[in-house]
Amino acid sequence: MKFYIAFFLMLLLSASSKALTDTVMVPVYRQYFHDKVNNEQKLCDRADGKLDNMMRVGSNEEVNLRVTDVLFRKIDELQDWVESNKNISRNNDKIRFLGYIENELRLFRLAWRKKEISPSEFPALIENFTAILKAQENESSIVPFITDMPLSIAKINTSVFADNIGYKDAQKIVYFKYCHLHPDIILTTIRPFINEPFADSLIGIACTYNPAQLYTYAQSVNTPEGKLIHKSNNELVKIVAKLSQTPNALMYFPFLDDIRSGKKSVEFIQKLVGDGENGYDSVGYYKLLVKTETEYFKRMTSPAKDTPIAMFGANGLREVLKDRAIRHFITPINNLHNENNLNIRMKAIDSLSPVEIYYMIVMGENDIYTSSYKHSFNRMLQRMGAKPRCDSLLLTVKFDFFKKFIKMTANYNRLDTFLKNMPAQSSETLMKAFVANLDKSGSLEDATDVADSYSSINNPKLRNSILEYVDENESENINDNNERGAIIYNLLKNIFLSSDSTNHIDLTEIANIPSIYEIDKSELQDDSGRIIQQVFFYGDNDGKLYFTPFLNSFSSKEWKITKKPEWVEIKSLKGNIWIFANLPLDYDANLDDSAQVHLNTYLEENELYPNIVVHRGHSYWLPGTISRMPLNAKIVLLGSCGGYKNLNKILEIAPDAHIISTKEIGAGDINKPILTYLNQILINNNKIVWKDMWQSLSNLFAQDKNKTVKESWESYIPPYKNLGAIFIKAYNKRTDSM
Repeated sequence: MKFYIAFFLMLLLSASSKALTDTVMVPVYRQYFHDKVNNEQKLCDRADGKLDNMMRVGSNEEVNLRVTDVLFRKIDELQDWVESNKNISRNNDKIRFLGYIENELRLFRLAWRKKEISPSEFPALIENFTAILKAQENESSIVPFITDMPLSIAKINTSVFADNIGYKDAQKIVYFKYCHLHPDIILTTIRPFINEPFADSLIGIACTYNPAQLYTYAQSVNTPEGKLIHKSNNELVKIVAKLSQTPNALMYFPFLDDIRSGKKSVEFIQKLVGDGENGYDSVGYYKLLVKTETEYFKRMTSPAKDTPIAMFGANGLREVLKDRAIRHFITPINNLHNENNLNIRMKAIDSLSPVEIYYMIVMGENDIYTSSYKHSFNRMLQRMGAKPRCDSLLLTVKFDFFKKFIKMTANYNRLDTFLKNMPAQSSETLMKAFVANLDKSGSLEDATDVADSYSSINNPKLRNSILEYVDENESENINDNNERGAIIYNLLKNIFLSSDSTNHIDLTEIANIPSIYEIDKSELQDDSGRIIQQVFFYGDNDGKLYFTPFLNSFSSKEWKITKKPEWVEIKSLKGNIWIFANLPLDYDANLDDSAQVHLNTYLEENELYPNIVVHRGHSYWLPGTISRMPLNAKIVLLGSCGGYKNLNKILEIAPDAHIISTKEIGAGDINKPILTYLNQILINNNKIVWKDMWQSLSNLFAQDKNKTVKESWESYIPPYKNLGAIFIKAYNKRTDSM
C-alpha cells in the first residue's frame, strides 16, 4: 500500500512539474531565480541524508508524504502563482517574491539543522507563509499572521518578510515568544524593548525564573534595566528591587515566596540576618530555613504540585540550606574528629531538633565524616525521646529526601536501628516506597541510591525484603510495557542476586560489562608494556601535608623519583610502572591547577596515557580531577566519591572503570597502603583480584591502634561492592545496545 501511495505521489509531482512548464512561460532572464528555488528544494530533500524526491522527517509514512508533497507540489504552485499573478507585474517584484520562496526554504533548512523547528511543522510553516505572501501582495501587515503562530514558524516567516510594513512589530512578537521559552535571556536582551508594553511582564517572568539574576541588574539603578525593574508593577519584582538596596539581600532569597504572600516579613528575617557579621543568628537562620523547606516541600507534593519560586537555583532555599548546614554544623564537628569528648565535639548541634539534624545530615551527604554522621544520628534519636518513632520523623518532613536519608543510614550501618524504631508495618511500607518509582525521575540517582544501600545492608531478612520489592516492581513494569522501568528493576535484581556468591550470577554475561571482581595486568599496559598512573594533588593544607609522605612511600630500592618544576615522575625499577603526580602548589594563586594542565599537556605530547587515576583531596576538588581524567582510565581511586553525580560523570568518561571510593575524604593513612599494595601486585602478579586485595588490607588495618584509621577504612568501597557504579555501567550498556 505504501508503495502505491508513493508511486501516486511521484506521478502527481511529475504532473505538477510538467503543468508548470506547459502552462507558465518563465522568461530566460528570470529562470535563474526559479533555479535558486529549485536548488533549495533539492537541499531540503537532501537534508534527511538522501536526495531521492522524498523528505523523510520521521517513521510515519503519511507525515513524510505530506511534507514531501508540500516541498515539491506546493512550492511549485507558489512559483507558478508568482509568474502568473497579474498584480505582481514588474520583473523586480516577481524576483522579489521568488526570493521570499527561496529564503523560506533556506531558513527552514537551517532551522531544521539547528533543531529550532521540527521538520513535521513544514506544512504549517508553508501554509502560514502562503497567507503572508498574499498579504504582502496587497501590502498588508504580517502581524495578524504571526501573532498566533508558534515561535518556530513565527521566527522564520518574520525573517523572510523583513521589508513588510509590519516587520518591526512582528519582531517584537517573535522576541516576546522567544522570551517565554527562554526566560534566561530576558535581562541580557531586553534593552531594545525597554519601552514596550510587554517589557514589565517579561521582567516578571525573568524574576520568577531567576530572582538572583534580577537582583544583580536591580542593583544598578541608573541603567535602563535597573530603571525598568524599579518601576515594575510586579509584586515579586518589587520585593527583589527593594532587597537589592538591602544589606545581605541574598540571605532573604530563600523566603521570597513567603515574603510575597505576607507569611514572613523582611523585618522578621532581618532579626536573624543582622548585618551579616554583627547580629547574625546562624542557628536561628538555619532553623528558619528548615521550617521553610518543610512548608515548601508540602506545596510541591500537594495535588496542585505548586513549586515555590525560591526553592531551586542560585541562592534558592535548597542551595542556601545545604551551605548553612555544612558551614555552621558539619564543618565544625568534622574539624573536631580527633576530640574524644563528644560534648565538645558535637556542641555545634546542641540546639538542633531531630528534624533539623535530619536536614543537616541529608544536605551534607558528600561532606560529613563517618564519625560525625554516627554521632549526629545518635543525637537525632536521643532528641526524639525515650521511645523514638522514626516513622513520625519522616511524616514530619513529609518524606522529603527520605530516599537519600535511607541510603545514608544503610551506608553507615544504621538502617536496622532506624527501622527498629518504628512499627513493623511502617518499616515495610517505608522500604517498599524506597524501591518504588525508580523510573519516574529523569535521572538514575534514586536507583543508584537503592543499589548503594543494598551493598551496605547486613540484615538477611531486610535484604530479602528489598529483593522481593524489586522483583515485584519489575513484574509491574513488564505488565505495563514500561521498558525503562523494567530495565532498571531487572538490573537491580540481578546485581543484588550477584552480591551473594551462592546464586552464581554472572553479571558480565547478564549486564554485558567487564568483570567487577578482577582486572588483568594486560588491560592496564600500553603498547610499550608500561602501566601509567596519574595522581591529582591539590594545593590546600591537606594536599601539602600528604604529598611528602606520598613520595616517601616509594623506596629508592624499587623506584626512581625525578622532580620537575610542576610535577614528579616516579618509575619502578622493575615492572615498568610510571607514576606522574602534580605538585600541590598554592591553590590561592591557581598554581596547582596550572600544574595539572601542564602535566596533561606533557602526557599527551609524549603519548603517555594513564590507565590508573588517583584523586587526592576533598570532594569539592573532585570535579577538577574528573574534567582532566583520561578517557582510557581502567582503575579510579577517589577520595569522597560525591555520590551519583560524580560517579555518573566518571563512567561517562571511562565506562569500564573499576572505582574505589570512600564515603568521606580519602585519608592519607589509608590511601598510602592501598597504592603501595596495588603497585606491588602490578609489579609481581598478572592479575588484580579485588576480594583478595581487600581481605589483605582489612587484616592490615585491623591491627592499627589508631581507631580513626580503622573507622576510615570501613568507609572505603571496593569495585565489586560499588553497586551504584555497577548499576550505572550496566544500565548504560543495556540501553546503548537498544
